Amino acid sequence: MLLSMLHLAAAAALGGAIGILGGLLGIGGGVIAIPVLGMLYGLHQQAAQGTVLVMVAPNVVLAFWRYRQRVGVDLRIAATLGLSALVSSYPTARIATGLDPHRLRLAFAAFLGVLAAVVAWRTWRGLIGPAGRQPLAWGWTAVVGLVGGVASGLFGVGGAFIAPPALTAFFGVRQAEAQGLALALVAPGTIVALAAYAEAGQVDWAIGLPLAVGGTAAISAGVAAAHRLPERRLRLAFCILLAASALLLALHG
Repeated sequence: MLLSMLHLAAAAALGGAIGILGGLLGIGGGVIAIPVLGMLYGLHQQAAQGTVLVMVAPNVVLAFWRYRQRVGVDLRIAATLGLSALVSSYPTARIATGLDPHRLRLAFAAFLGVLAAVVAWRTWRGLIGPAGRQPLAWGWTAVVGLVGGVASGLFGVGGAFIAPPALTAFFGVRQAEAQGLALALVAPGTIVALAAYAEAGQVDWAIGLPLAVGGTAAISAGVAAAHRLPERRLRLAFCILLAASALLLALHG
């Protein structure tokens, strides 16, 4: 009984720590939790992704609401991202549950590594917005949503990383607002992807539920910190998280 209570408390504490980082960087915490669950609980890639979605689903909804209150987000873009991501997330998630876990983990690591390099290069060069070009009309964010839905279905949380670089680079959106909009992209798709992983038996609810409790309790603090950070520092922190997560995944893979 005591061991079970300690197990629940440890998972909730882990969820709280991940929730703060997830709120700070607008990712719901999933990408941090996936390699951690693999290392601490021995979950293979699909089971880790499915279990993390139990925490991410409520986290992203709450974090989006907090970003909307503190930073402000364009609701037209938010709705476009969310609806278009729904189209591609479920079929991709169904495919992902049948893939080789080792290869899927390495593919996720490579995806994050390349994205980290792109974000770092643009930040180093000072390319915060569309770099002299006219920003694209908001309707084009449907393309970002479709691509983000594929990434979310394939990797569990990948869509949260697609949106901020794309929105800041092509649509002239600030980093903090882009992180809030990324949550709008992954929120509907995350719920759908969770259903797909649960249907395939790739969710450990005994770990996922206490993670969710800890994450939702702490994520608002992360959003408040993001509101206070300067643009450049927030982008660099986002980039560092990408690179660190890629390294953890590659080492564990």
